[in-house]
Amino acid sequence: MANIHIVTDSNSGITQAEAKNLGIFVIPMPFLIDGEEYFEDINLTQAQFYEQLRGDARVSTSQPSVASVTELWDTLLKDGGEVLHIPMSSGLSETCHTAQSLAKDYGGRVHVVDNQRISVTLKQSVLDAAELVRRGKSAAEIAEYLTATGRDSSIYIALDTLKYLKKGGRLTPAAALIGTILKIKPVLQIQGEKLDAFKKVHSLKQAKQEMTAAIARDLSTRFSAYRAAGEMALSIAHTDNAREAELFKSELEAAFPDLPVTFVDPLSLSVSCHIGPGALAVTATRRICGH
Repeated sequence: MANIHIVTDSNSGITQAEAKNLGIFVIPMPFLIDGEEYFEDINLTQAQFYEQLRGDARVSTSQPSVASVTELWDTLLKDGGEVLHIPMSSGLSETCHTAQSLAKDYGGRVHVVDNQRISVTLKQSVLDAAELVRRGKSAAEIAEYLTATGRDSSIYIALDTLKYLKKGGRLTPAAALIGTILKIKPVLQIQGEKLDAFKKVHSLKQAKQEMTAAIARDLSTRFSAYRAAGEMALSIAHTDNAREAELFKSELEAAFPDLPVTFVDPLSLSVSCHIGPGALAVTATRRICGH
């Protein structure tokens, strides 16, 4: 059987060290900070990123260069195998569409999956892909599975501040001002395609209650069959908010004793730069049984 090389990007939250242990490859996402280019987990740590963000540096995201993608593919394909490339959701970045376009020149040896996921949900997809490789599935079969199940995931994110939505142009200055005066803390959601508004609350406690209730609804409706089959898991992501993330983990374990909380990870920086520090997210994600 030909070798299958799994490639993702740092939006999965998989670090370079974790990737090495897993035998996969992570393309670092580039960032411009005050006009200078940095690469996540290469010369830009989580701590450095938030220091710059809090210091009001001009931070913007970018796509990996074409060369960084194709050179990795070319290297991996030298053994006659195939590449399974799993980038962040096409609804959140053009990275996926760019990779799909580039893959057309590789004669079917590069499979780019629009998995509709990001952060810990994308991480789960990458781990599932590795498990399916171990089970002897082909790259085409794995790509088909990941595409079919990509939307079997739900993310809710509680923000600490409206400042960064305003800076990114996703909120008018007037709305941000009103929100700040009223101490509104928005809860956002990601359902595959994009980051959307979900609820408006006034405290982190309320936000966690709303997110827990939303996850409970998802688990009892569109994910009910997967939950009954033991295929659902919860995860937590945060933006420089590790202490609250661990507390939230305990609360979720009490609320959903039948479900594992598989990851408590920093949120990918491509999302973090738009929502700022202090955010807390919960996800419900379908995964392969016994994995």
